[in-house]
Amino acid sequence: MTGTFPTTTLNRRSFLTVAAGAAAALSMPSILRAQTREMVVGGAASHREWVEGILIPAFEAKHDCRVLFEGTRSLVNLEKMQQNRDRPYLSVVQMDDPVMILANEAGLIEPISAGEVPNLSALVPNTVHADGAWVNYLRPFQAIAYNTEALPDGIGSWTELWEERMAGRVILPSLQNTEGVFPLFMAAALQSGKSLEDAQYDIDAGFTKLQSLKPNILTIYTQMPQAFNLLETGEAWAVAGALSSFTMPRQNDGAPVALAVPSEGAFASPSGVCVVKGGPHPDLARAWIDDLLSAQIQEQIVGPTFSLSTNASVPAPDGMPSIDSIHAVDWQNVAENRTAWVERWDREMAI
Repeated sequence: MTGTFPTTTLNRRSFLTVAAGAAAALSMPSILRAQTREMVVGGAASHREWVEGILIPAFEAKHDCRVLFEGTRSLVNLEKMQQNRDRPYLSVVQMDDPVMILANEAGLIEPISAGEVPNLSALVPNTVHADGAWVNYLRPFQAIAYNTEALPDGIGSWTELWEERMAGRVILPSLQNTEGVFPLFMAAALQSGKSLEDAQYDIDAGFTKLQSLKPNILTIYTQMPQAFNLLETGEAWAVAGALSSFTMPRQNDGAPVALAVPSEGAFASPSGVCVVKGGPHPDLARAWIDDLLSAQIQEQIVGPTFSLSTNASVPAPDGMPSIDSIHAVDWQNVAENRTAWVERWDREMAI
């Protein structure tokens, strides 16, 4: 029986195309089987070195994925979450607690639980917020930076800022800055006699006490580097509410500054992390947070960040000032009242 077969014209170009495709299939079978998963994490630009040098290599090797880190400011990360809420591309975001509150109120966060992130159970108190909407992974703290040449014995109490010898030598952060709430709350405690946990709600007492500090105030800053320029030259002797992660690197670089943790204690200024609602690879996002909270990772990052760990099993890094008490802040209360406080600050604290 004789049959006829359809004929196909195979020119040189189509042959090369088919051949190239076959070669690719043979040389890269893993790509055909499964693409390597890629997760994008948003965080602080200042954290890039340890995120990319410590956390990402360990995470990628453990979870067989690729991680891209976008370093910027907390409010920029919030804008990215808002602008892309219908099609999120970020899986995890690391931001300051005041900005986390805004993200949570906008419905941009997917809560986590200890069942999904086992290391939540290893954390110190007051580090899991809003029923798991976000969790703190580091605790930089704020107390008083001082000039070691002008004050060789340091500062033992917050009350010393009000002493006559400190006339014209004290720098305060503006209440427009996040760290501006800490001296206000401490002033409220000193004026009212209440515990810091209660005094942060007695703002009248705080403003009354801070007004009495005016003779000792050299300036009120909005940019911390400007304040430290004055501190390092000796024109200022103390900066109230100074951050450990800013002061201690300057000290290590040889500047005549140190961080005092007075008897009344210091304030936690914690760094938060959350899962972006609807973001890609939610399993990797939760694994990222779990690894970030682990003792193994925390032990490696507390030193470079000059922070306290949130994992209860990890001790303070070498060289950290002794801290008898570190006070948490009700950031929800701050968020609800800050605008009014800033307006009052502008009226009453002008110098």
